[in-house]
Amino acid sequence: MSGEAMADRYELRLPALEVRQGDRRIYCFAVDGKKLHSFAAVSRVRRDDDSNLQGYQRPEVLSHIRGIRRYLESDNAMLPNALVLAFDENVRFETGARRKDGVDYSVPGELVIPVDESLPDEDKPALIVDGQQRSAAIRDADLVEFPVAAVGFIADNHDDQRSQFILVNSTKPLPKGLIHELLPETSGHLPPSYARKRLPAQLMTRLNTDGQGPFYGRIASPTSPDGNIKDTAVLRMLEHSLFEGALYQYRNPEDGSGDVDRMLLHLRSFWTMVKDTFSDAWKLPPRQSRLTHGAGIQAMGFVMDSLTDGMQAEEVDCDAVRNAVLGLMPVTAWTSGMWRFPDGEQRRWNGLQNTPSDIRLLTDLLVRSVRS
Repeated sequence: MSGEAMADRYELRLPALEVRQGDRRIYCFAVDGKKLHSFAAVSRVRRDDDSNLQGYQRPEVLSHIRGIRRYLESDNAMLPNALVLAFDENVRFETGARRKDGVDYSVPGELVIPVDESLPDEDKPALIVDGQQRSAAIRDADLVEFPVAAVGFIADNHDDQRSQFILVNSTKPLPKGLIHELLPETSGHLPPSYARKRLPAQLMTRLNTDGQGPFYGRIASPTSPDGNIKDTAVLRMLEHSLFEGALYQYRNPEDGSGDVDRMLLHLRSFWTMVKDTFSDAWKLPPRQSRLTHGAGIQAMGFVMDSLTDGMQAEEVDCDAVRNAVLGLMPVTAWTSGMWRFPDGEQRRWNGLQNTPSDIRLLTDLLVRSVRS
């Protein structure tokens, strides 16, 4: 091996403290932020050619990075919050001499990190779970060095990294769309509000990426930026149906799992009828069609629950349901005309907004129509 290659590969040994938290170990240490990217990378959220989810981090926010960089280059700059890193099994901790007055949950030693500057990002031994904007600002800053506090843990797998990423960011304004994409492939404990959305998010991802059905490629998300149907509207439609509507029958209420394939068959059968019945309105983006708007998606979800509750997935594609959907044509004004409600109220076609009151108003009109 040449001397140049040897210089690119070495072990970085950092004084660290191993802290035991239940069955897990975390490592508290300091590192020069300028060296961070030699062994740590950011796992960008994306989908591969087979629509499998890869990574979990949002893109760099350049304006935010520039602001942090200007601050770092000023006098007396300080970043007191620790960065969070997920290590793979190539990183190890070597225990040092214990102090006589030490506690058993805290052990001093050295964190040993292999560095190979020729490795691509996906092969580096650490991923930045929290602090990507700060680390990027340090990388770009006109500084010789800038030590930062860091906390690391050895992750079991990518699912573990995603779970920790969501938990670390659960009290920060993380984009909802990013959370919705990560939830289906996240393991471990999550806050109840996120745990409830895991199965709906899994269904939404399948609807958007499986290559079939009316929702394929239509739902906007970090990995589907060309979609024009709001992910939050679809998620709410699915969540209601799973917990109170037609999809409840396929769900195990004890552990939150379910028969996803039959749920998808049920959904695709119904929404294909919607697409075929209102084909012109379905093709248009929400600003031109109230069918693909949040109000329309959620209201038609209630129609699905009303028409198909208790019906098996294999039975949904039938004349009774198809005729009921066709029967909505005289009362709908998805792209033009007026909505006329039973109490005499009238609205222009685009006068309905994605608000709870307007969704209830539209739902009541549509459900009354199919029941009658």
